[in-house]
Amino acid sequence: MKIVISINTTWNIYNFRINLIKEFQSLGHSIVAVAPEDEYVSKLEELNVKCFHVSLNSKGTNPINDVRLVYQYYKLFKDLKPDCILSYTIKPNIYGNFAANLLNIPSINNISGLGTLFIKKSIATHIGKLLYRFSLSSSYHVFFQNKDDKTLFIKNKLVDEKITSIIPGSGVDVDKFDCDRTKNIAKKFLFVGRLISDKGVLEYLDAAVSVLKKYPKKEFLLVGELGSLNNTAISKKQIEKYTNNYNQITYLGKTDDIKKVLQSVDIMILPSYREGLSRSLLEAAAMKLPIITTNVPGCRDVVEDGFNGFLCEVKSKYSLEKAIYKLISLTENKRLELGIKGREKVTNEFSSEIVNKIYKKKINEIMKSQI
Repeated sequence: MKIVISINTTWNIYNFRINLIKEFQSLGHSIVAVAPEDEYVSKLEELNVKCFHVSLNSKGTNPINDVRLVYQYYKLFKDLKPDCILSYTIKPNIYGNFAANLLNIPSINNISGLGTLFIKKSIATHIGKLLYRFSLSSSYHVFFQNKDDKTLFIKNKLVDEKITSIIPGSGVDVDKFDCDRTKNIAKKFLFVGRLISDKGVLEYLDAAVSVLKKYPKKEFLLVGELGSLNNTAISKKQIEKYTNNYNQITYLGKTDDIKKVLQSVDIMILPSYREGLSRSLLEAAAMKLPIITTNVPGCRDVVEDGFNGFLCEVKSKYSLEKAIYKLISLTENKRLELGIKGREKVTNEFSSEIVNKIYKKKINEIMKSQI
C-alpha cells in the first residue's frame, strides 16, 4: 500500500512518527509525507520517505488561503493516488479530508488535541466545529488521544461515535527513552512545550520565582520554540524578564535531543490548560521523572496523582507552587519510586509498540475492503 502521512510540519513527522513509518516500511508499505517544507525533509528522505509540500499556515484564518489548501491537497492526492491517508493536526484533518473525500480515498484521522480553538470560545470555535463536522463525516476512522476529547466531539455531534476510538498518543519508544536514574535531589525542574500561554508557561515561571525565594539553589529550565504563530504565544521579551532577573531560570531554546535534557533534570512540570495526550509528559515519565501537571484532559491521562507525580489546578500559580513544595519535601527514595512507576505506566499503556499495533489493524481493514 501507498500510505500518505499528512501533518502541519515535517518536524512533527520526523520526531513523532518515525517508529510508525519504520513499522509500515517493514511490512512493505511505501510512505509519503505531505507537509510544509522545512529542514527535516532531508532527514525523512534519508529514510526513503518521499516528501511533498503544501503551503499551510496552522493558525491562519483566511478562507481564501484555506480553499487554496484544499486544492493543493486535491491535486497532490490525485497525482499520488494513495491507498490511505493518515492525517494529524487541525488543517490536515479538515482540509485534507475534504480532498480525500472528493477522491474517494479512505482517511484515518488523529485528533491529537483541541488547541486554542476549543479552549477559548469564539466565532472561530463555532466555525471550527462546523468544519470538523463536515470533514469527519467522510472519515474511515477517527482516533482521539483521550476520552474527554472523544466525548466532546460526540456530544457536539461532530463525529459518528461508531467510527471513533481512543489511541494512546503517538507512541513512545521506551527503549530509546530510558535511563538508569539512581538519584533525584529535586534540584532541576523542567518545562517542555511550545512557548504559548495555553501551555502554562507563565504559571511555571511565576511559580519558579516564588520557589526560588525559599529555595534559591533550585534551577528552572525551559525547552521549546519561541515565535509561534499562535495568538497566545509568549514573546522573547516576556521570557527575558525572568531569565535576566534570575540566574536560576534558563531558557534552553528548541532541541532535537530532548533525551539528553531529560537525563539532566529531576522533575518535569507542565501546567497546560489542555492537551490531546502530552508527548513531553510521556517521554519524561519514560525517563523515570516525577511529574507535576494540571488536572486537565491529556495531562491527567499520563499522571495519576500520588502515583507517578502530582496534579495541580489549571491556571493556578499557587496550586502549582504547592505541588512543587510537596515533591521537594519527599524523600529521595520516594521521588525515585514515583519515577519508576511512571515508566511502568508508559511501558504498559503508551509505548510505540501498542500504537503501531492499533494502526496496523486499521490499515489491514482498509486493505481487506479494497480486495
